[in-house]
Amino acid sequence: MNKEEFLSKYGVDRRNTSAVKWDGMQEEFGRSDLYPLWVADTEFKIPESSIKALQQRVAHGAFGYSITPEGYYDAYFNWQKERYGIELHKDWLRFGTGVVQSLSTLLQFLTEPGDSVMIQEPVYHPFRHVVENNGRQVVANQLVDFGSEYKMDLEKMEEQMVANDVKVLMLCNPHNPVARVWTEQELTDLLELCRKEQVIVISDEIHHDLLPSDKKFVSALSIKDGFYRDNMIMVDSPSKTFNMAGLLISHVVIPNPQLRDRYDQQQEILHGPASNILGLVAGEAAYRDGADWLDGLLAIVRDNYNYLKEHLQAAFPEIKLTDQEGTYLAWVDLSGVVAPEDLKHVVQDQAKLAVDFGSMFGKSGAGHIRINLATTPENLQAAVSSLVKTLQENQA
Repeated sequence: MNKEEFLSKYGVDRRNTSAVKWDGMQEEFGRSDLYPLWVADTEFKIPESSIKALQQRVAHGAFGYSITPEGYYDAYFNWQKERYGIELHKDWLRFGTGVVQSLSTLLQFLTEPGDSVMIQEPVYHPFRHVVENNGRQVVANQLVDFGSEYKMDLEKMEEQMVANDVKVLMLCNPHNPVARVWTEQELTDLLELCRKEQVIVISDEIHHDLLPSDKKFVSALSIKDGFYRDNMIMVDSPSKTFNMAGLLISHVVIPNPQLRDRYDQQQEILHGPASNILGLVAGEAAYRDGADWLDGLLAIVRDNYNYLKEHLQAAFPEIKLTDQEGTYLAWVDLSGVVAPEDLKHVVQDQAKLAVDFGSMFGKSGAGHIRINLATTPENLQAAVSSLVKTLQENQA
């Protein structure tokens, strides 16, 4: 599906629908007249097949305790195999209500209070929060900024693993917010290091379908034909791909049977909900028939990124953007034109952009903003125009 067809069919006004991104701006930013480019969801309806499946299920009218439909396993497993060559098995799969909730559950049985957990900053800020909120210690290994892309510092990582007796590494692939899709070699080197240091890997792959570039996604599950699977757990969800966050569904893939048993025991303690039947219904339909929908979304993300980069750098060559390998989240370095201490005032108060500021992703994110590209061209272009105008006025 091309961009124009997608916009015509799926573009939707989310105002006054209790949408956090739009209706939650007043609470978050203290005003509601901003261009919403923050929360990582989209201004587009879910795939038509998912809407029809939900309508049919809702018409049935009964929503008692439910099991996972066999068709869901088939649709999700086929999607993973056909697109990425990932072989999954039913007994590996567990469900949650969201990836962050799943991360919390995993840390509770993989670690003890006070244990060290490694993250790679700048990174999705709930990574740090979920570690700290569970009484574990954050060990932040900093990614290395090469301008157009970030890379892992494995030498420093190993030093910190040893010095802090790290128990778990939380990997983000594709990496939010720096938009990297880690290569097979990078993942191999990382997983080998974790095997050597006996560090369990939780691989958050929720953005793996969001590939606006020609970069190939490689799952940590696939490295060396699954050689490292016993030392890792993968989490993902249809929520990010298909704009279903409100339907509360995520996957926890645990190939190691001992770790699965421990996960199940932790779930018994928590008595948490396994999943949401409406999320399963919508997700199954999307995995079965949503490829064309995804093509349309990615066309918009590509064009929005190109517009953003072209217009920002035409006005201010000092502005740096990382290559958009994965995710629909652009990582923009404004430190060359705005002092970090003035960033919020300029971007939010003057240009009226609601964005996530880089400092929330770790100290190395200072001077950056994260912009959500999965929005209408009109919203993105108006925001870019406002930002450029504001920056020009401030430098006049």
